[in-house]
Amino acid sequence: MNKIVFFVFVLLLSFSCSKKEEEKFEAFSLEAFAYDIGDSWEINATVNVKGFVKKEVGDELSTSLDFRVDLVDPNGGMTKDIFIDSKEVKSKELIDVQLEAQFELDYNSPDGLYKIIFHITDKYSGEIVSADAEFELKK
Repeated sequence: MNKIVFFVFVLLLSFSCSKKEEEKFEAFSLEAFAYDIGDSWEINATVNVKGFVKKEVGDELSTSLDFRVDLVDPNGGMTKDIFIDSKEVKSKELIDVQLEAQFELDYNSPDGLYKIIFHITDKYSGEIVSADAEFELKK
């Protein structure tokens, strides 16, 4: 009887220790920059995402992410969906994904601090995460 109890205890312990903790869907390391290209501003932004659902496709892992970007100007005005894209990734190892947005602003846009907001959807789970960063326009 003691051997059975011990065996069940060891079995439960091994299952509880081997279970991986599920990673939270999150966006991190968002960066945004503005470049003066003469007659307009080029805005470049990147964000990394992890914790998305991965599906096995053959011998690779796959994920699918939709994302859209909003822009808040120095006066508080918001331009929704200034950039929209999606990214499908297949890889042997899939830990995080970098998303990139690039768009132009009129050169006459007011100087000041702008905020860029990424809204990212994991198409496999339906989860949504947002992240924001600021950049400055200065002529």
